[in-house]
Amino acid sequence: MNAPSSSPASDPHAPLRDDVRLLGHLLGDTLRQQVGEALYDKVEAIRKLAKQTRDGDANAGIELNRVLSALEDHELSPVARAFTQFLNLANIAEQYHRVRRRRAWQSLESAAPQHGSTSELFPRLAANGIDAETIWESAQSLDIELVLTAHPTEISRRTLIQKYDDITNSLERLDRLNLTPFERTEELAKLKRDIIAAWHTDEIRHHKPTPVDEAKWGFTAIEQSLWFAVPQFVREFDNSIFQHTGKHLPLTKTPIRFASWMGGDRDGNPNVTHQVTEEVLLLSRWQAADLYWHDIDALRWELSMDVCSPALLTHLAAQGITNSSEPYRDILREVRRRLGRTRDWANARLRKETGVDDSDIYLHAHELMAPLKLCYESLIDSNMEDVANGDLIDIIRRVACFGVELLKLDIRQESARHAEVLNAITTYLNIGSYGEWDEAERRAFLVRELKNPRPLLPKTLKAAPNAPILSANVVESLATFDVLAEHPGEALGAYVISMAQNASDVLAVLLLQKKAGVQKLLRVVPLFETLDDLDRAPSVLEALFSIPEYIDEIHGHQEVMIGYSDSAKDAGFLTANWAQYRAQEALTAVAKKHGIKLTLFHGRGGSVSRGGAPTHQALLAQPPGSVQGSIRVTEQGEMIRFKFGMQGIAIRNLELYATATMEASLLPPPAAKPEWRKLMDQMTQVSVATYRETVRETPDFIRYMRTVTPELELQLLPLGSRPARRNTGGGIESLRAIPWVFAWTQIRLMLPAWLGTGRALNTAIKDGKADLIQEMSHDWPYFHALLDMLEMVLAKADPAIVAYYESHLTKDPALLQLGTELRRRLGSATATLLNVTNRKQLLETAPVLKRSITVRTPYILPLHMLQAELMRRRREVEGSKVYDHALMVTIAGIAAGLRNTG
Repeated sequence: MNAPSSSPASDPHAPLRDDVRLLGHLLGDTLRQQVGEALYDKVEAIRKLAKQTRDGDANAGIELNRVLSALEDHELSPVARAFTQFLNLANIAEQYHRVRRRRAWQSLESAAPQHGSTSELFPRLAANGIDAETIWESAQSLDIELVLTAHPTEISRRTLIQKYDDITNSLERLDRLNLTPFERTEELAKLKRDIIAAWHTDEIRHHKPTPVDEAKWGFTAIEQSLWFAVPQFVREFDNSIFQHTGKHLPLTKTPIRFASWMGGDRDGNPNVTHQVTEEVLLLSRWQAADLYWHDIDALRWELSMDVCSPALLTHLAAQGITNSSEPYRDILREVRRRLGRTRDWANARLRKETGVDDSDIYLHAHELMAPLKLCYESLIDSNMEDVANGDLIDIIRRVACFGVELLKLDIRQESARHAEVLNAITTYLNIGSYGEWDEAERRAFLVRELKNPRPLLPKTLKAAPNAPILSANVVESLATFDVLAEHPGEALGAYVISMAQNASDVLAVLLLQKKAGVQKLLRVVPLFETLDDLDRAPSVLEALFSIPEYIDEIHGHQEVMIGYSDSAKDAGFLTANWAQYRAQEALTAVAKKHGIKLTLFHGRGGSVSRGGAPTHQALLAQPPGSVQGSIRVTEQGEMIRFKFGMQGIAIRNLELYATATMEASLLPPPAAKPEWRKLMDQMTQVSVATYRETVRETPDFIRYMRTVTPELELQLLPLGSRPARRNTGGGIESLRAIPWVFAWTQIRLMLPAWLGTGRALNTAIKDGKADLIQEMSHDWPYFHALLDMLEMVLAKADPAIVAYYESHLTKDPALLQLGTELRRRLGSATATLLNVTNRKQLLETAPVLKRSITVRTPYILPLHMLQAELMRRRREVEGSKVYDHALMVTIAGIAAGLRNTG
């Protein structure tokens, strides 16, 4: 398979095109060798026809349709795989090019520093009157936590990801200028071997991953990339801080930490049980101990010197070691031994052994940090600062970031489950039915019990002869709290309550934790998701802060999670986005009024309709005062690998989080003007009415979605451990936000991200608000970011592809009429946005992204057409599974080509 030829050397993106062309040629050679010239020729003919179709040749489109429709069943899968493989290889080249460009920036090949870097931000802060001390204070007090989640949007198998990493490594080695001809030939041979291996590796999982599998996938992201990227990022960040302020970060400070939902998110996922949570917590500790063991083992070889501080000698003497000739090795030998013990302990617990001794293991980060700090301080005292700031400081910073638990595990459960537990308890105690009490009664009961030292529920309840039969949900929920009580508080993060609607929802979890004997209470985080819940959120927080007993428990800090996915599915992109913004403003005001520090936890996904946006832009678009140096953000599904799968890109994304959080805190965006707010209120009323009228009230909408999109076929793809629906019946309301977005993305209608927004903007323009919209776009970062995201998603939409799915999959006049109307609205939304932005074409100011989409079209278009053909054939032969694998490949390929799933 071929790719566009390279541009002149002066073009900074020429190396990317060279890489894409190289990978395309090697893939073409692989196809010739592995599947034969005939199929290779057919793939090439399809690609050329798709390119001609992209360029406007109608006859080529007709011929392309004929060729694809004529493919025999046995040809469908290899043809789909060929185009999918090319898109995956193009992604690899683009990812590596980002690393290449960052290095070019750092090598001062450009006159100006890279946007979003510390080199760009710190001088700008100084130019805005922010002194060096304030910059240092802001940097050293950063509190950013990224929460890895296993939402079912990661298409690629872990096996294939490893092969892709090997291909990336080859591109990096080939980038070196000093390779000998023989070395280059050998590297190219290795690259081809990796591509052949990838071709013969099935890209589709045959079984859904378990929650434990998902957790292991998260550990892999740490082990292969972030374990190395974090200390390198902190090293670069600290160096920049020192250059601009004359001060270093504190030794044990890391601006960014990590948590996880994998194995803890049980909301709507019956596969996440208390046993799963227990297993994941132990696996995480085992993985951390193993990584540290190897670090310490290597460090012992480095620290062979015999000069040390008196404090280190005293420490060794306390261990019975005197006259040590290698004091650092001696102290690290003990560290390594305890890490080995910790690893053995976790392994024994995982094997369900009884009576496992937990003495002499690392349960807390400070236990591991202490000897490392002692070595560091001794090296400094012994005039070996350069040695101290080598591998040792990297390990110290890993401990500061990852602790001894690797990833702090959040727990998420919906509020109704906790109410069910409390109802069972109050019924058993003969004090009434918690489920029938109003909010005031519930709150009064919970506050009384929080102050009551007696147990809430007898431990012998389930064994008591007169005990009621507890439901499986209640038994499981109580068992989960028991598991939390068995583990150190450092291993656990937040307890997130989905569908939180009242103060009692938060108090209930606080009470259940206390009565279970949780060692260090998990902070209880209400998650506000739907439009009504977001509007209600400030009053819930106000109610909580009016309860003295609650204030005593939170120690001046409250965390609140803002949901993006379900709110957008509930009300549409524009209305949900504005509701999220208003909720953040109001929550910030409530916290400020009560003197409580607020951390907002953003439940963002990868797609625009689920809160996805470039990190830097998204953080700078937050309401003023809502960041304050502290933020939590979910990193979901395929975005984990996209942002952190490659070390160089991981460092860049960590830097973007740090600089954007600092800028949002020190140079907050302007507050929304009253006239801006009024117009947003008016536009969102139009938007939500249009969205809900279409999605909920259009008679044929559900039927259209299930006929034209692969929503039902998506259930074939074993993506994640969670069911696609919260319940098996129902319509849109029962469908999870992720497959809802995924289905529309596959056919390129991208409906959740624009439906209602175009009409809202158009209505405002007709009402004479065009100048005000221009002002908002220019002066309000929030609104500017909103329009940018709308433009990106409209650029990825393609009405011609949507029409192809319609023509292939239905002859129903009602569905075809609805499809025509939806495509008309898509065109209208695009025209309106171009009018607002005063541009002739989408992405005029983003040429790199525009070219990426254009270049990919000849490879994505055949996959769309193949997918429609496969859906048609599969539905014609009810119960047939002959097309399932090829269909799943097209789903994976389109997702890879668009760099976006749900």
